[in-house]
Amino acid sequence: MRYAYRNGIILDGTKNMQPLAGAMVFVEDGQITDIVSEGTPTGGREVIDLDGMYLLPGLINLHVHLALSGKPPKTDEKPVDYKKLYEMLTGSMAVRAAAKQVVGDYARTNLMSGVTTIRTVGGVLNFDAEIRDEIEDGNRIGPRIIAANTAISVLGGHFAGSIATEAASPEEAIEHVRMVAETKADLVKLMITGGVMDSSKEGEPGVLRMSPEVVKAACDEAHRLGFKVAAHVESPEGVKVALENGVDTIEHGAKLDEHTLALFKERGAVFVSTLSPFVPYAEFELSESHIIPATKANASIVMDGAIAGAKECLENGIPVGIGNDVGCPFVTHYNFWRELCYFHKYLGVSRSDTLHMATLGNATILGIGARTGSIEPGKCADMIAVKGNPLSDLSALRDVSMVVARGRLIRKPRVRKMKKIDQALDRYM
Repeated sequence: MRYAYRNGIILDGTKNMQPLAGAMVFVEDGQITDIVSEGTPTGGREVIDLDGMYLLPGLINLHVHLALSGKPPKTDEKPVDYKKLYEMLTGSMAVRAAAKQVVGDYARTNLMSGVTTIRTVGGVLNFDAEIRDEIEDGNRIGPRIIAANTAISVLGGHFAGSIATEAASPEEAIEHVRMVAETKADLVKLMITGGVMDSSKEGEPGVLRMSPEVVKAACDEAHRLGFKVAAHVESPEGVKVALENGVDTIEHGAKLDEHTLALFKERGAVFVSTLSPFVPYAEFELSESHIIPATKANASIVMDGAIAGAKECLENGIPVGIGNDVGCPFVTHYNFWRELCYFHKYLGVSRSDTLHMATLGNATILGIGARTGSIEPGKCADMIAVKGNPLSDLSALRDVSMVVARGRLIRKPRVRKMKKIDQALDRYM
């Protein structure tokens, strides 16, 4: 666990990062202890020759569903009944064990693709927290996990009865928050509006499902217990209800007005941008996405609103985080790099700022910026190495040559990729 990383170009993840050559990074017991000039005695550390690669902080993904695969539907398949699937996966001890192993494998895939920290926002039972603990105890390989476990929805709401429980009243919402707390979660996730796939008709995506009273009850109880609250929101009305009643992070988002911008600032709330699930549904031909025209139209509405909302937050000094809603159709557990490319392309944010936001920026939003997110002495050694310069082309992050997770060196990380999905997505980069 004592290493000297040399012969690389360092991108440290800070706001004004500049490529730094001719330096070595010393790591000991999982921590970055120093950054020194090449030629400095290594003190017996194992020397890792980066051979001119770029060394940068591990990526941080703020919006992950570990229980979902990202596989899109086929033309001859019926829509997935997530409630029925959930019942099947939790029906017996043996099946639950197998399902948990799959979730753990997806966590490992995130790490091998260069994502060293994830925040999960809706999953099966308490699998996410259990896997988090097993990773921290050294019994499993994976990223640092900030876990929400099961989310909270309402009767007929987004993912209700599967990766989200159903709260029918403010009183039930309070009980559900307490149940989430008992699973040793790190945050609470609410499903406040519907989504693109469960909208009832064209032109009305993101319908408000959770009443203001339920949102307030859940947020008040979560805050009383010391939890932050993240919320699935895909409409202007949903953003307003969420912020007026205590939500801390708006996931996905929508177009904002002066009132909601003021609420963001008053609450100290964060906008978490997630473009990856919208791009294939809004941009693909129907023959590729296998959806109906109404869904494509609704995806375009939500995508346009999410882009506008993120831009408005950036222009008004409101913190914006980056996630990719991994697990949605066409959003696989190894493709977070695409989200950075979309963020740069659709929001017009520079590559340098995008990389900073996906590392130290996201770490700061999570409250762990003093521990990870940048290559600086005293920080945890969460790093990746890539052959190309991400400041010139963010797709250099597509193939990661080395991963360092809490000091543990993984020299040749490998992931199993879905070629058909990648080929389809590549046409729209």
